[in-house]
Amino acid sequence: MSKVCLVARQGKERKRCYERLLEDYIADFYLVSLRSLNAFERGLFRAHFLEGGDWRVCCRRLRVDRGIFYHAVYHIQQKLGRVFRELRPYSLFPLDEYFAGRIQRPRRRPPVLEMPFPGRSVSLQPPLRKAA
Repeated sequence: MSKVCLVARQGKERKRCYERLLEDYIADFYLVSLRSLNAFERGLFRAHFLEGGDWRVCCRRLRVDRGIFYHAVYHIQQKLGRVFRELRPYSLFPLDEYFAGRIQRPRRRPPVLEMPFPGRSVSLQPPLRKAA
């Protein structure tokens, strides 16, 4: 199921709009991946990472042996990790930087009563009953 979020925009008028933040992230992830991979890597990315195929299925589909498959998987992970990190103006990793456009007002915390910390030699003994 899709989740729609009401997001406040920065600016003078502070308008709000509805966005599908997760779908936007998925689309950016997919499109950046396709742009930065070659044809063989795209096929492997689609079969292994998107469709969830194990190494046997992917090797059969792409007609490669297991060693080449795993070397290609590690190469794709390294290549896309670097691309996601260095992407400008909004990198896809870490996620908090990607979703930083959301404005969240700080929540008020209830007041906390702090009990004074006694010295090490004094033990803390709360009263057991009300003093008369």
